[in-house]
Amino acid sequence: MISKHSKLTIGQKISIAIGCLLLLSCTQPVTETHLDDIKEDKVLVIGTLYSPTSYFESEKSAIGMDSELARQFAQYLDVELQIVSNADLSELFNQMNEGKIDIIASGLTVTQARLSKMRFGPPFYQVAQQVVFKQGKKRPRKLRDLTGSLMVANASSHVDTLSELKLENPQLDWETSSTHNPDELLKLVIDEEIDYTLTDSNVLARNRRVYPDLSLAFTVTRNDSLAWALADNGDDSLFSEVIAFFGEQQSNGALAQLEEKYFGHVQRFDYVDTRAFIKAIDKKLPKYQILFELNANDLKWEQLAALSYQESHWNPRAKSPTGVRGMMMLTLPTAKQMGVKSRLNAEQSIQGGAKYLTRLLSRLPETIPQSQRFWFALASYNVGYGHLMDARKLAQQSGKNPNSWSHVKQILPLLEKKKYYGKTRHGYARGREAVHYVDSIRRYYDTLIAMDLDSKLAPIDLELAARIDSLPVPAQASLQINEELELKN
Repeated sequence: MISKHSKLTIGQKISIAIGCLLLLSCTQPVTETHLDDIKEDKVLVIGTLYSPTSYFESEKSAIGMDSELARQFAQYLDVELQIVSNADLSELFNQMNEGKIDIIASGLTVTQARLSKMRFGPPFYQVAQQVVFKQGKKRPRKLRDLTGSLMVANASSHVDTLSELKLENPQLDWETSSTHNPDELLKLVIDEEIDYTLTDSNVLARNRRVYPDLSLAFTVTRNDSLAWALADNGDDSLFSEVIAFFGEQQSNGALAQLEEKYFGHVQRFDYVDTRAFIKAIDKKLPKYQILFELNANDLKWEQLAALSYQESHWNPRAKSPTGVRGMMMLTLPTAKQMGVKSRLNAEQSIQGGAKYLTRLLSRLPETIPQSQRFWFALASYNVGYGHLMDARKLAQQSGKNPNSWSHVKQILPLLEKKKYYGKTRHGYARGREAVHYVDSIRRYYDTLIAMDLDSKLAPIDLELAARIDSLPVPAQASLQINEELELKN
């Protein structure tokens, strides 16, 4: 086991960094600084690796914790953002040292080897480094148990870690790849092209939503700090702004919000549930995907599908002991309000559930950020709007932010305790269940987004697909198409 970092909290580390900033401000400024060049060009150039945790391209913008932070930092500097992505981390380091990249923002681990070559901004997240193998193979429990091929990404922190470990484990050997990032190496493990890889805990957690057979063998480091990297060129101007920016993000809660957005729902992992969900995507989803697409309206169809799976596992005849039924598990009063005549009709249930979810979204206070409204609406769908408002009020009374899901999810379980629910308007609620409910749907949604689902409607022939737009009523269209699919299959 290696421990390269102190046990200071991230907040304490940022405070120390701000202290360093004050010392830096006492030095004589350079006449033409790196920051001056950025503001003159009005462009901040950020280097990153393609990764679900750092940067990937969606339909409208770049997504990932690092890319979101980079976008906010560019706004902080009042300049445009340019992202340079690369599959080879060593090439990004070269571009930074050559002045072609201002900052590398790609979930980089702070290591002693790297500190001798570059400088790092304040840490904003912590991970463990873990050896991963494929489920079903013999589990190695320590380094000496590794009997097959071990591969890590070139120039990654994992190379530094393995180099340190080799000092006490001379038999340790590995390969490096400059063409595969850590996510792709995990796929190689699944495909049995390599036996093991070393990866960060957050990367493993996200990839297990798509590849549940990824298994943790053992952990080799803990509490490794992730931070942005800058060239160690003696120019403190940009470095000072990075420190000030992260201090602000820490104090206003923005960092906590991003952590919740990208990692708050992935820590819990259920192997059996994940395998069952992926099987359902293959076997059940093709029958109903078009219904979700036609009824999503302002939602993403994947959001609606994830909610439906959590409710019924895409079983149109599902029934609970409390009497809720159908694909969206609607109560009888809710179904009547939404115009649903038969809760067992998949078409009507999805329509009604979508309408009800949209209504819940519209009722939420406008102070809740757009990026978090769906999570609040899901909690309301599960536990009830009144109980959600009780939790928001308790959050505010306890000094937390009622518009922050990361804060409200801490409060919801308190609605199970008389000490707290006795002071609320709507009383007892299964708040812990609501938190797990929302986290599960978010994980299902992540899996749907990560998988290529364009092919899921492949059984629809060209003639049938061409008729989708020509049918007059979307509800009738989707029902008719699904009936014909049933006959074809």
